[in-house]
Amino acid sequence: MYARRRHAYFAMMGTCIVLFVLACAVVRLWSVPAAVGMCVVAMAIPPFAAMVANRRGPDDRWWDDPSGDPESDEWWDELDGKKRPGPR
Repeated sequence: MYARRRHAYFAMMGTCIVLFVLACAVVRLWSVPAAVGMCVVAMAIPPFAAMVANRRGPDDRWWDDPSGDPESDEWWDELDGKKRPGPR
């Protein structure tokens, strides 16, 4: 899952860079408002790319990780209806 999010992030950021470079180097020669619009779209992409890269997928099991505090882990396991084997 991490690789898919990373690829999506780099694709979005690559699109951002391409839009910005094309707007400043090519499109501004024909239409300044179109170049400004392309720059505005390029400016809006990075926050969404960061959200895509940092979201957790359904296969990420971050909530099942033990916290390191045995009392807290035991309490959460009891709430979740799980039984962990105790130390022997």
